[in-house]
Amino acid sequence: MRTELVSEPGDPDRPNEDFAAVGLPASGQGGSLVVLDGVTPPAGGTGCLHSVPWYTARLGGALTELTVSLPDVPLSDALSRAITRTAGAHAQTCDLSHPRTPQATVTLARWTPDTVEYLLLADSALLVESADGTVTPYLDDRLSLIPRAERASDAVVDARFRNKEGGFYTAAADASVASRAVTGTLPRAGVRSLTALTDGAARWVEKFGEGDWARCLDVVRKEGAGALVERVRALEGADRERRAWLGRGKTHDDATVVYAEL
Repeated sequence: MRTELVSEPGDPDRPNEDFAAVGLPASGQGGSLVVLDGVTPPAGGTGCLHSVPWYTARLGGALTELTVSLPDVPLSDALSRAITRTAGAHAQTCDLSHPRTPQATVTLARWTPDTVEYLLLADSALLVESADGTVTPYLDDRLSLIPRAERASDAVVDARFRNKEGGFYTAAADASVASRAVTGTLPRAGVRSLTALTDGAARWVEKFGEGDWARCLDVVRKEGAGALVERVRALEGADRERRAWLGRGKTHDDATVVYAEL
């Protein structure tokens, strides 16, 4: 098995809000990958004493442990347990009902000798390469389906769409969102590789249109995960005013890539 992990902050002077891990059980049978993209809050507070990196580190650590130690528990249940555990770590000190309590997108995959499971919550991507080389993107596209005109401000998004029916869901303090995740199971024999990307890395395809998902995977495999991030940084740097490519809330975003050949 070959795995590669790269995670780079969008701003070297700010903490990276992404989390990434690969778990390989001592049995040598299978493994899991965990990628979180912490949601940067707007100015005005979150009702929490803790930072987004604090949250993603704890949620990601719990998910890494649970996806490996509880192989028979579905990924949605593992996410629910991890959210509950993380919420319990600061429920006595923070207002977890605040719409901007620390939260994150979630991408999980777990493989055994027979199956590959996946889970996605919010706007990260999982690329599944089949045995014949076909690349299929698995996405939770609910946020992108909301018309941009209806996302006029952070306050509007929080009031109408964030963790609400008809909107989109992130992992925050309510464990019930785990049941809203995009999930599925594939035959292991039909999967050659998995690539998980936070939206800061996926913008090479989604924002800049430099290639399709198959080309994206080709860059990661042949040049390395770091090469994809370098390409994104070059494109961002060439358009600091965000004029050439619309829809970027930040000039630079945290970018994480995890690649696993099964």
